[in-house]
Amino acid sequence: MQTTTIRRAIAQDAECLTSLIQESSAYQGQYASIISGYRVTAEYIAWHRVFVAVDASDQILGFYSLVLEPPELDLAFVADEAQGLGIGRHLVGHMVGQAGQAGLANVRVVAHPPAEKFYRRLGAQRVGTVAPSPPKVAWERPELQFAIPTRSRACRTSWPRPGVF
Repeated sequence: MQTTTIRRAIAQDAECLTSLIQESSAYQGQYASIISGYRVTAEYIAWHRVFVAVDASDQILGFYSLVLEPPELDLAFVADEAQGLGIGRHLVGHMVGQAGQAGLANVRVVAHPPAEKFYRRLGAQRVGTVAPSPPKVAWERPELQFAIPTRSRACRTSWPRPGVF
């Protein structure tokens, strides 16, 4: 089994993260408009908590972005070829750990509709629906929320530890 590590994204990762988003098969067809022209920039990486899952050769397999104010999982992507390997689960576990370290009580997720089941399996609760915002988003999106364990409960959580898995 290959080792995968989660590390903080750096400015030089921006182009690769943009490519990962643009090449995502989850955003083809009816969902393509939401990522059309979207870019992850070095400035975005500097302003937010962006973490990448990398293999032993530092190839990026997935990433997420945690915005602290207001608390939101802004981006979360796993490369198509790495789907089903547990990388998304580990990234979300890492995000929960980062949110706890930042003192957050919960983290909002406005999910891509097909991803709702994934987030719910990992403990997110549906709290509402976000209305369409044409022309980029012509569909409703589920609004979910992760409750972040308090510091005393964090030691007993079943989430994987950040880092190597």
